Amino acid sequence: MRKKNVIQNVGILATGKYLPTRVMTNKEWENIVDTSDDWIVNKLGIHERRIAASEDVTSDLGVRAIQDAVRRAGISLDEIDLLISGSNTPDHQSPQLATMIMKKLGMRNTPGFDVRSGGCSSGVFSLEVGAKFIRDGTYRTVAVVIPEINSRVVSWKDRSTCVILGDGAGCYILRATKDHTGILHTELGSEPSGYFSAYVPAGGNALPLTKENVEDGLQYFHMTGPDIYKFGTEIIPKLALSLTNSINTSLEDVDLFLTHQANMNIIKKGLDDLGVPFEKALINVDRYGNMAGANLPVALTEAIDAGILTPGKLIYLIVFGAGLSYGSMAIRWCSPEDFI
Repeated sequence: MRKKNVIQNVGILATGKYLPTRVMTNKEWENIVDTSDDWIVNKLGIHERRIAASEDVTSDLGVRAIQDAVRRAGISLDEIDLLISGSNTPDHQSPQLATMIMKKLGMRNTPGFDVRSGGCSSGVFSLEVGAKFIRDGTYRTVAVVIPEINSRVVSWKDRSTCVILGDGAGCYILRATKDHTGILHTELGSEPSGYFSAYVPAGGNALPLTKENVEDGLQYFHMTGPDIYKFGTEIIPKLALSLTNSINTSLEDVDLFLTHQANMNIIKKGLDDLGVPFEKALINVDRYGNMAGANLPVALTEAIDAGILTPGKLIYLIVFGAGLSYGSMAIRWCSPEDFI
């Protein structure tokens, strides 16, 4: 732990991922609900998604994503000063998922807590929370892990939600960097009027779980699709332009755009309205579905492995989710030599 009155730049030292081995195709959904492969592909751009093994819980996915990130970073678990979980599908309502992940990893005397930011926005919200602890010199190394088992919070009879979501986990490892590298600017926001556009009705104080509520499926995720589509397509260009003004650059200078992977059509419409070529987008919704906040670190990990994301590139992260929450982040991707 550090105790300094300093403001440091923060970068992503490494990312990690875990994807369940079970692949569920659209054809399988045709045998479960009234849908079709053509409809899912045309409306959502999703071909398949991953489903967690029955014996796994969310913390298990988080453990594997952290282990992958630590391996890629070339550090030990003992070097992690703080662990933040950004999951929206924790093992239990209480206590925090972060401590169960640390328990399974054998970590002791390390602080950990959860950030709940509407699930899908966690890829930026929880990342920015973690960055603040390095920015002010409190900690040297922060792990932000976002595991999600969405397949257990949707009704497999509700075709409006079940075919969209998938399971997986991603992780960021954060450290301080040299000036003008790493996270350049972050913007966060909420639109409370959309609170009921995407939510789980029962299970909290407003509507406790009862036999009747369970029979009505109120313990599952409910979503008003048109509201989310409208909000997503409007917020993507708005946030991209705001980032561009804040860091005094142009859209042409941005190398990669990684938006929340809600569905392919939202991403395409948002980028089209910006005049940004779709080739600049990082996409994984087609293979994994909507993994909420996990999509972003998983996509970054795969982009690094493929040689697409290299030091010096300017990337935009743009997210939106339940709440309605939204956030954006501009990052100048670091080289190993940039970290201090």
